[in-house]
Amino acid sequence: MKPSRLISLCLTALASVSFGACADELSVAVAANFTAPMKQIAAEFEKDTGHKVIASFGSTGKFYAQIKNGAPFEVLLTADDETPTKLIKENAAVAGSQFTYAIGKLMLWSAKPGVVDAAGEVLKKGGFDHIALVDPKLAPYGAAAVEAMKALGVYDSLQPKVVTAENIAQAYQFVSSGNSQLGFVALSQVLKDGKIEGSAWQVPANLYTPIRQDAVVLDKGRGKPAAEALIKFLKTDKTKAIIKSFGYELS
Repeated sequence: MKPSRLISLCLTALASVSFGACADELSVAVAANFTAPMKQIAAEFEKDTGHKVIASFGSTGKFYAQIKNGAPFEVLLTADDETPTKLIKENAAVAGSQFTYAIGKLMLWSAKPGVVDAAGEVLKKGGFDHIALVDPKLAPYGAAAVEAMKALGVYDSLQPKVVTAENIAQAYQFVSSGNSQLGFVALSQVLKDGKIEGSAWQVPANLYTPIRQDAVVLDKGRGKPAAEALIKFLKTDKTKAIIKSFGYELS
């Protein structure tokens, strides 16, 4: 074998060994509304870096409580910008690592066509027994839904019909199963190949506080290359394109 060929093979083998040695598993807590895009992002991240994302999906409020109780998460992707700030102040997250990865959009949605009109008048007209939303104490999308209903002057009349979910994925399930005729969900949950199934109204952004979704490296991820790599990857053009394809805005 020629020396040059031997050197090339050795370098390739060395690179492969180094790559494997550097690759790591990363425990990430992700807001439930970001489930679909995160699965796609995680696959691309693993392909590009070798690091494997072990993602858990749920409500921001529950993740906060779990992190404070010692849960082994290394990176957190929330549905708000307050929780990461709070964790940094409490020395449970890394200062300087927080940034807004997406701005969410609130939707009033029904799995059936013709239920939700293009102006959201169904909230005032009624004609339904149940309306689902995620617990506003646990999730920013739930808080946004309450804000919107109050701004429209329908909150008091609709309260008896509200079905509260533990996270926004469950709120979506309540509506998609027909147990609730309509509900407040994230645009990313109902946008399929650029189209919305059923019927929906995108709640005007001026009716609720902007849903700025922030990411942060948690204390257990401090100094870990995989955690730093994910934060960096979330800021790439490739990732931004995926995020936008699910209906989110970028800051």
